[in-house]
Amino acid sequence: MQAQEVLRQLRVPELDDFRNYLRNLPTNAILGMGAFAAITTYWYATRPKALKPPCDLAMQSVEVEGGGEFARRSLLNDSDKPMVYYYSDAQTMYEVFLRGIRVSNNGPCLGSRKPNQPYEWLSYQEVADRAENVGSALLHRGHSKAGDKNIGIFGQNRPEWTISELACYTYSLVAVPLYDTLGTEAIGYIIDKANISTVICDVPEKARLIFDCVSGKQHTVKAIVLMEAFDGELVSQGQKCGIEVVSLSAFEAIGEANHEDPEPPTPEDLALICFTSGTTGNPKGAILTHGNVISNTAAFIRITEVHCMLTVNDIHMSYLPLAHMFERVVEGVILIHGGRIGYFQGDIRLLMDDLKALQPTVFPVVPRLLNRMFDKIFGQANTPLKRWLLDFATRRKEAELRSGIVRTNSIWDKLIFNKVQASLGGKVRLMITGAAPVSPTVLSFLRAALGCQFYEGYGQTECTAGCSMSMPGDWTAGHVGPPLPCNSIKLVDVAEMNYLAANGEGEVCVKGPNVFQGYLQDPEKTAEAIDQDGWLHTGDIGKWLPNGTLKIIDRKKHIFKLAQGEYIAPEKIENIYNRSDPVAQVFVHGDSLQACLVGIVVPDPDFLPGWAQKRGIEGSYSELCKNKDIKQAIMEDLQMLGKEGGLKSFEQVRDIVLQTEMFSVQNGLLTPTLKAKRNEIRSHFREQIDALYANIKMERTGGHPMHLPARNENKAS
Repeated sequence: MQAQEVLRQLRVPELDDFRNYLRNLPTNAILGMGAFAAITTYWYATRPKALKPPCDLAMQSVEVEGGGEFARRSLLNDSDKPMVYYYSDAQTMYEVFLRGIRVSNNGPCLGSRKPNQPYEWLSYQEVADRAENVGSALLHRGHSKAGDKNIGIFGQNRPEWTISELACYTYSLVAVPLYDTLGTEAIGYIIDKANISTVICDVPEKARLIFDCVSGKQHTVKAIVLMEAFDGELVSQGQKCGIEVVSLSAFEAIGEANHEDPEPPTPEDLALICFTSGTTGNPKGAILTHGNVISNTAAFIRITEVHCMLTVNDIHMSYLPLAHMFERVVEGVILIHGGRIGYFQGDIRLLMDDLKALQPTVFPVVPRLLNRMFDKIFGQANTPLKRWLLDFATRRKEAELRSGIVRTNSIWDKLIFNKVQASLGGKVRLMITGAAPVSPTVLSFLRAALGCQFYEGYGQTECTAGCSMSMPGDWTAGHVGPPLPCNSIKLVDVAEMNYLAANGEGEVCVKGPNVFQGYLQDPEKTAEAIDQDGWLHTGDIGKWLPNGTLKIIDRKKHIFKLAQGEYIAPEKIENIYNRSDPVAQVFVHGDSLQACLVGIVVPDPDFLPGWAQKRGIEGSYSELCKNKDIKQAIMEDLQMLGKEGGLKSFEQVRDIVLQTEMFSVQNGLLTPTLKAKRNEIRSHFREQIDALYANIKMERTGGHPMHLPARNENKAS
């Protein structure tokens, strides 16, 4: 009785009222409240969570203490000492592979496929065994660690490429990648400069190109090793040049019969001589050590270690040229973790089919591919409703990104973006873009659409591959992130362009263990690139943003003066004009004999017809490029973008000509890394450039001027 009295006193009248209220509710109302509670509980349990960034995104780099040079370093380092390696048992590229064998438990390593077939895989140990056979054959043929005869590798991405490279690393030999877009003259120059004795090629056509390069002159090439089948005629042609032609399988048999124990390199040993194509003159051979490459891979791992650490389950799609360091550093990161590398079939038109078959988790890209993806997605949104839905979904996903949320399971992914994610295989979790600037609009959209961690990096061969990279959690565009943990970056004055380090602007300079050793047999150009204090001068103009990230705003190397003495940096202008929707490519020209700029514009063949139709103009692509009204409309768009981008009046083009021929690697107007070969473009379009200046002169002398928008011709201060 006493206990009941206590309970009676503890009763709360309000709770009794609530119980009575619930008893009187209809059953369906109670069920509805239960469902609401269940949904709310489920949402709280499964709601997307923002990634916790590895550092304060409001300040992503810090000034290096002492020296007074205003250099900045990554906040991921505990001190000013740059990162040299990540794993103590992987300090050379040879040790990287040994670690891959161990952590993968001899799992699948390199994969390739035939048309309409699944990928077939070589295990880590099979790759290592074949590499030892190739390396032993190279030693048997006179190559040695102490020797000066180097090995050329000339072919598209495939397992044999990586096996050949590993063969060099296993025996401390030096690999020299070659690529056919260099042209016969440049390849012949590289063969002589790098003293290449053996060239490992993929197809007979590459061997014939080597014959053309060395025919009729003294050369160093003694043997060509071919991955694919060849005939007796090729052997005879090689004999005439004093070159033995042998199959890779026969070469491996020679090595197996004359097997040598590995001669592992040290971090200080030379690993590669990477010849940069350059936009002018002969290619330059960048000398890279094992330590250079390892420090770059280590920095990438450090940045991604918290939220996107790679494992044995990761698969990389290899299609970007292995002759360039960007791809090779990514492959190093995969191999060090025992992951898999799948190679495309060699035809870029089949890449999407390869992606669906491989289902990669790691997919490095270049801006040119991103632009095509962007154009294709928006091209399919061909009705007002579809475009509205795409824009709305993009804004919602971009809002999540700004909150640090990266995912592929939102309602917008299921309704709108699932097809584009599936086109890459459906399992991509890490992407990185580099090699050239990417439009912030394109990058922001694809980050939202693809729902994976998507980084932007910046660098060059001379700092192995990268020197800065965006940080996890910072999914804003328009910058290239803070310095990598393996290097510091400083900006130095470029007074003639009014860029001053005191204002946080200047030429980007890099210092750290990823900076190359110099150019092969070229002390003069080495001294131009690396100063006495060890700083690599990139030729790019950068600006520090308030959050400690770097923005590339200009290019130093291609500046010139106009007749009135104003300095012009054409690449800065081109980057602004390239934002124009109907424009695929643009080249800005001027020189000291002219007072204004002109431009060669290649409209976007996919975008132009629809853009013109909205202006009431119909016709084929070639017809539209000849249409004066289209030219006028594009000119006005460029002028508007230039004004919005802060261009001074003398930095705006006065006249343009529309061309249907794309600048490409094949026609010699782009380097293999898709940079404009300015001298070649100028020569190629000399007739059109002269005609533009003649037209401008006619305007000034009372001829028949074009009706361009009014411009203020006074010089800006």
